[in-house]
Order: sequence, then C-alpha cells, then structure tokens
Amino acid sequence: MSTEEQPSEKPRSWVKSIGPGLVTACVVIGPGSITTSTNIGAADGYSKSWVVVLAVVFMLAYMQMAARIGVVSQMSTGDLVRKHAGNWLAILIGIGIFFIAAAFQFGNNIGVHAAITTYAGGDYWIFLFNGLALAFVFGFKNLYATLEKVMACFVSFMLLAFFINVFFAKPDVGELAKGFIPTGLTELGLPLVGLIGTTFVIAAAYYQSYLARFKGWKIEDLKAGAVDARVSAIIMALITLMLMTTAAAVLRGNKLGSVSDIANALHPLFGEKGRIIFCVGLFCAAFSSFIVNSMIGGFILADGLKMGSTPQDKAPRILTGAVLIVGMGVAFYVIKSGTKPMPAIVTAQAVTVLAAPLMAVTLLWLANKKEIMGEHTNSVGMNIVGGLGLIILLITAFNTAFNKVWPAISKAIS
Repeated sequence: MSTEEQPSEKPRSWVKSIGPGLVTACVVIGPGSITTSTNIGAADGYSKSWVVVLAVVFMLAYMQMAARIGVVSQMSTGDLVRKHAGNWLAILIGIGIFFIAAAFQFGNNIGVHAAITTYAGGDYWIFLFNGLALAFVFGFKNLYATLEKVMACFVSFMLLAFFINVFFAKPDVGELAKGFIPTGLTELGLPLVGLIGTTFVIAAAYYQSYLARFKGWKIEDLKAGAVDARVSAIIMALITLMLMTTAAAVLRGNKLGSVSDIANALHPLFGEKGRIIFCVGLFCAAFSSFIVNSMIGGFILADGLKMGSTPQDKAPRILTGAVLIVGMGVAFYVIKSGTKPMPAIVTAQAVTVLAAPLMAVTLLWLANKKEIMGEHTNSVGMNIVGGLGLIILLITAFNTAFNKVWPAISKAIS
C-alpha cells in the first residue's frame, strides 16, 4: 500500500496528552508563589483574586505559543533562534535562563528546608534532597516519562493539601466572588507585580516548547495540547487562589516573612494536623519546582551552547546538575550564616530584568514567523494577549530595576 493510501495517525486523546502542562504547573507553584500569594491574601483579603486570573491568562497564552512552536517546527527553540537570528541570541537566552533558574533554585532549597525542619531539626536536609534530585536527573533513561508521572503525583498532593486548608479556613464565599471583579487598577504596586511575576513565569512557558517535543506531540495533537495547557492553567489558578483564600480567611492582617512563618501562623488556627497538611503541600511545591526548575536552566543553556536539547543528551543533564549544586550552595550559605548573598541576588535580578522580556519577544516573534509556523501562526487575539503580557513583563522589569537592582548597586558603591 502506498504512503498516500495509508491511514493517517489518529491524534491522541486529550487525556493521554496531559503532561507537559502539569510539569510547567509544578515549577510555577513553588515557595515564592506560596509566600507571595499568602501575603497578598493576608494583606488585601480576597480583593486581588482577579490578578491571579489575569496572570494565568498571560501564562496560558505563552505556554500555548511555545508548545505550538515546538510541535510545528519539531526543532529546539535554540536551533530556531540560531537559524533565524544568530548564535549570539541563543547563547544570551540560555545564559539568562540559567541564572534565573539558579536564583529560583535558592528559594526552592529554602522552601524544602522550611517544610522539613518544621518537624525535624538540622541544616543538612538539603544535601539529601539535592542528592535525590541528582539521582532522579541522572538515574532514568526515559527521563521525561518518569518526570511526568512524578509531577502528576505532586500536583495531586498539592491540590488535596491546600484544599483541606481552605476547608478548615471556611472562607466568605460572597466576598471571594467579589474579589474577581477588577479593582484598584491604579494601585498595581510591588506586591501585586510580585504576584503576577510568581504566576506568569516566562522561563517556564518558554520551556513548554521543549516539553511538547519530549512528549512526542505532532501537528495532529495541537488541539489536545491546547487542552493540556488549559488544564495546567486552571491548576495554577486553583492552587494560588486556595492559598490566597486561606490567608484571607484566617491570617488577615498578619505580616508573614517566609513559608516557615506561614506554617507557624496556621498552627494555632488549624492545629497540628492543619500545619502538617500545609507542610506536605509546601514540600510537594518546593521539591517538584526543585527538579523542573533545574531542568529548565540546564536544558535551555545546553541548547543555547549547541550541546544538545533532549533528555538523551548528556550536557543538558550535566548543566541541570550544575543548577542544583549552585542553588544548594547558596541556600546552605544562607541557612548557616543567616545572611543573604546580596551580590548574587542582585546579579540574578539584573539578569531577569533583561532576560524575561527577551524570552517573551522571542516567543512572539517565532510564533508569528510564517517561514516556521506556516498556517499555525498566532491569531490576532493571541497576539493581543501576548502583547499585553509583554507589557506586564516590562513593568515588572522596570520595578525590579529601579526598586531593587539600582538601590542595591547604589548602596554598594556609596
């Protein structure tokens, strides 16, 4: 039978296509997003729920763009950038994402440490969990398939743990509903920009193009892949809103500095069982983000340096290990000394100011390039949402540059 006479491969069902989005959700919901969303809920109650929805819409748009680029081109994003813009841009993006991932990894280590040391003393737990993460990265031949299954379990635990906390909190449903009506648009200050920034994680969206290829998606799977992105966006929104709602119901007016503060604040309200449940959710969020975040930094840098871009290549795994080790080293220094490594933090923030908008512009450019996408270029609606998302990233970059990076540099040179 000729090739023309052979039946075309049927697209896989949307249920079987679910996976890349769950992996992305795991890196978005980490200690940083838990701390930020809880603090917003404690300070502003339910009134900023609409901000979460807005951030998730932007995240969804860029996830869909990235996945479509990976599926239609069947090339790594680094190779596409090299081919159509030049090697310099691929390297720049790779280095930028590596630094961002290393900075996030510091926070993930602190989150894992906080969850464990709430019940078990000692400052050396992070060595054990980094060892487990390294074993995971290097121990499985089919890394992506294993990653997908493990992340699905972590997401399930997070949803269950934080839902139970909401059940204990007994939120005001009427007040919660009003929170989805946009208000205070002129008050989009640092806390709200932070909430958007911990939900709309452009590096994670960028990595979706890699995950879509790892999953084996083809053109016929695009619709099912869109469902995967929507399901993961709903999960991100649900978990963030559950954290904000719990804080709005029982922690209103409290000032909470870290995830440890949050766990301890819940203890007198929910009892020991409630705190344990929260810590389970925190651990799942931190450790799942722990693994995926390090892979984002390692794989995209390896791709930028033309050292491979798939789980079968050695360099992406080695550079993933480098992200893990850097994050562990910085976190252990902070835990033992009690002081933050400000030069490293400021450097990471400065890199983020440049790299985040650059990644968004790159995805928008590739997704609209007819030579790559053919008939699957962005729709007008997708470009509008993507453009608004880019504006938000530029606002976030401006805030970071002038309210964090520049003051730190001025202090250092004065």
